Amino acid sequence: MSLDPQVKRFLDRLAVTAPRSAGGLSVAERRAAIERLLALGGEPEPVTRVEVGSIPGPAGPLRAWIYTPAGAPTGLLPGLVYFHGGGFVAGSLETHDRICRSLANASGCRLVSVDYRLGPEARFPAAVEDACAATRWIAAQARPLGIDGRRLGVCGDSAGATLAAVVAQTLAGEGQPRVALQFLLCPILDYHAETASWKAFGSGHFLDREALEHDLRHYLGESVDPGDPRVSPLRGQRLERLPPTCVHTAECDPLRDEGAEYVARLKSAGVTASYRCHSGMIHLFYALGAVIPYGAEAYRQMGADIRALLD
Repeated sequence: MSLDPQVKRFLDRLAVTAPRSAGGLSVAERRAAIERLLALGGEPEPVTRVEVGSIPGPAGPLRAWIYTPAGAPTGLLPGLVYFHGGGFVAGSLETHDRICRSLANASGCRLVSVDYRLGPEARFPAAVEDACAATRWIAAQARPLGIDGRRLGVCGDSAGATLAAVVAQTLAGEGQPRVALQFLLCPILDYHAETASWKAFGSGHFLDREALEHDLRHYLGESVDPGDPRVSPLRGQRLERLPPTCVHTAECDPLRDEGAEYVARLKSAGVTASYRCHSGMIHLFYALGAVIPYGAEAYRQMGADIRALLD
């Protein structure tokens, strides 16, 4: 296992310009750091249209941006409900706009990016409640939104992929609405994980345990067990009713092995599931196109995998 040369250059530069772990930052500093980091995404891809709107949420309206991919035909399109990363304390519609554009174009889906509540201002389970409520509403309003409700999936990256997995488990347990896909990009699936990838890449490879625990502390507070399946969905017990699933990880990401284990558990439960690991990459590589250009190829592979399951 070796780092992609451009990834190594990025990590070397990061070690000089930002030597502190994210775990040593205040929440405000963490949010500002995410904004600066995701500015390295490069030029945003053009799409046909981005509509600014809102979705009813359990504690008030949730902002939402709806992306229509470039070259989309008229009529209903397959859809994706997307939840951004940021450790449940950072990230926004704005910071993850480039990711949404690339995912919409690559998959050919009409993508709805949902701005759920963050900690510490709104602690767990606020983000879960928002994500589930938004998905239910989008499913109910699929046709007016230009989405084929039979081909509506949930997706997210990093902590947003955690939310997507929790939404899929929650809705499967309730029996409705049925979603057609869950697509998880570099997901956090078990906050108690002690895997080979954590041992190999838990230091000096961008994401570390200190950063994860920092974010979790501000998201959960003191009284919530990180092993709760609504926090660590790999620990969910009833997986057999979950929708077809695609998980993408990065070879040099400490989260890699829990993504692979989730796919293995889903397959054992009889769920259609696929797994792809991007060689030489680190966590969040797909958002850093200006310094890690492999992301463009990765999006092509993501789009192909999503289309294969939705079609």
